[in-house]
Amino acid sequence: MNRRQLFFAGLIASFVLSALAHYLHWNEMFQFAISAVSVIFVAGFLGQATESVAHYAGQRLGGFLNATFGNAAELIIAIFLVKAGSFETVKASLTGSIIGNLLLVLGLSILLGGLKYKEQRYNVQLATHNSTLMILAVVALFIPATFVSAEHFTFRKDQILSITVAIILIVSYLLWLVFSMITHKDMLSDMEDQAGAQADEHHEEPLWSLKRSVLYLVVATLMVAFVSEWLVDTLHGVSERFGLSELFVGAFVVAIVGNAAEHSAAIMLAMKNKMGAAVEIAVGSSLQIALFVAPVLVLISGFFGPTMDIVFTPIELAAIAVSVFIAKAVSSDGRTNWYEGFLLIMVYIILGFAFFLV
Repeated sequence: MNRRQLFFAGLIASFVLSALAHYLHWNEMFQFAISAVSVIFVAGFLGQATESVAHYAGQRLGGFLNATFGNAAELIIAIFLVKAGSFETVKASLTGSIIGNLLLVLGLSILLGGLKYKEQRYNVQLATHNSTLMILAVVALFIPATFVSAEHFTFRKDQILSITVAIILIVSYLLWLVFSMITHKDMLSDMEDQAGAQADEHHEEPLWSLKRSVLYLVVATLMVAFVSEWLVDTLHGVSERFGLSELFVGAFVVAIVGNAAEHSAAIMLAMKNKMGAAVEIAVGSSLQIALFVAPVLVLISGFFGPTMDIVFTPIELAAIAVSVFIAKAVSSDGRTNWYEGFLLIMVYIILGFAFFLV
């Protein structure tokens, strides 16, 4: 068996074992371990499918599809949590996803890509627009938290403000897609001066045909959704056994698991000097969560009962603001090197210790 056949054998075996462990209620620690292994294989499968789609659709669209399919799995899990009324856990996991993508995913991509290539570049205009949108996300999350603490701000006003902000953010995100994918597509297209990457891309054959690549992308996303849910189900017992707080589990453990697909895909693309696609996955996924997933969850929650507000805690807002600040400083010039990736990871570790001690 060659390496690819071994990979798919491991993918199928770990997925089947994870399903059996979950539905037959095997030992919880074993469920956690085998589900974690399965997540790694499934994430690798999704990364390969994304890379194959990107060959046909271009780096930006390929990265956008990866971020969207990756967040679709997270959205499904979050909807079940919203239905159960676990609003604080949902907001903690959304916070973790935003900072995880901006610091961990982007940081590892820049670090490992930079160790192979001295300097990597991507469209500076895209970097500028991404930075502006990240600031918009911080402002939109900061305003409700500030005004809700006012003296005569009732629960009803809180819900009205949350719904209004949610609708505005969704409209802003949809118009950003129109701007970046249609009206100003050429201005924000992939860098053409990456001679080495462009040459490799033209000579590198895709793994599968376009139809099969899209099919595998959908299949991999469904597998991520299942495995992530199985793993999340074991986290309560595991967190109690190791004494982990609910905030830490929601913001870091659940977020890392939910974003495993983006992690592997972005790193793989960065190591092939396709930094434009890696940034689209990492930053684009954070923007999609802040400007689309979180607002959609606010609107969906109204169908199950009380509307979830969009008010994040001061700790969560501080973590998001710090992440946006350092990510903007690193990525706004359209150039990256390994040390900038190292800095992003260090900020992520600092936040991780802070959340662990809360």
